[in-house]
Amino acid sequence: MEGKGGLLSSGVIRSLLAILQWWAFNVSVIIANKWIFQKLDFKFPLTVSCVHFICSSIGSYIAIRVMKLKPLIEVEPEDTWRRIFPMSFVFCINIALGNVSLRHIPVSFMQTIKSFTPATTVIMQWILWRKRFDWRIWASLVPIVGGIVLTSLTEISFNTVGFFAALFGCLATSTKTILAEALLHGYKFDSINTVYHMAPFATAILAVPAMFLEGGGVAAWFRTHDDGFFCLLIILISGILAFCLNFSIFYVIHSTTAVTFNVAGNMKVAVAVMISWLIFRNPIPGINAVGCAVTLAGCTLYGYVRHRLSHLPAGGGGAAARSRVDLLPLSGEKQDKALK
Repeated sequence: MEGKGGLLSSGVIRSLLAILQWWAFNVSVIIANKWIFQKLDFKFPLTVSCVHFICSSIGSYIAIRVMKLKPLIEVEPEDTWRRIFPMSFVFCINIALGNVSLRHIPVSFMQTIKSFTPATTVIMQWILWRKRFDWRIWASLVPIVGGIVLTSLTEISFNTVGFFAALFGCLATSTKTILAEALLHGYKFDSINTVYHMAPFATAILAVPAMFLEGGGVAAWFRTHDDGFFCLLIILISGILAFCLNFSIFYVIHSTTAVTFNVAGNMKVAVAVMISWLIFRNPIPGINAVGCAVTLAGCTLYGYVRHRLSHLPAGGGGAAARSRVDLLPLSGEKQDKALK
């Protein structure tokens, strides 16, 4: 009994450490990027995203090819352009839009809007693929949508570009989730292999628009700022942290249950909002904070409902008789997060 208790305690401690290091990397990336855009006045989100992809390409290559930390998942040559490239394109759009939104709006507002992703995933599958979902899935989306509407209407630092960048980022994330099920069928990618295969493509895709739209501005910025080297160092550190975040995601999804992962993910948003407020002091009205809390509660409820429905018996009458495809969004709870 004592040994069992000790084993249980070590499992709990391992899960807590996994969650804490995941939070640390995620919040660090968000804060570093916001610092670059706001404090260093480096207003070039595409360039920052491109540097991140370069760091991730190099880091994943070292992790898999040199250090052998993860076995390489081989991809058939014909699948490289037919499957990997479309996923890389959406992957690129998702990250770039996230940085564009972070450039224009506070972390609290951006994180709240990103919580709209479960709703966009369900709605897109319902409209485009005619998927049917249990009424409890739809009901769980109500507080998510309501909280985001409340937050948007009361956001003092509302910016149209930032708002729509974050909103379209949700659509990109949902598209990536849906495409992952179809395009990556048969490839059990973990987060590191995902980055290994997609980051080089994403770098190539983003490099051209980044140079065309921001190249002149970046050159002018470095000519007029004495702290250019320091800014470049922060961007590189941010890119390294973004790559490390993928390791932390892989570790945490193998150390926790699906429900714990969902709750920890929503608590992570709250931690990011709190820390960003302590650093940047962006005003958060009381009603705005309530909207954010309602959204996060809705996300937690959504994850719980999905988890319960996924464990319904295959046979029986009523909702229990439907297939999981009719009840749930395409991708599993943990796979969605691992591909983010």
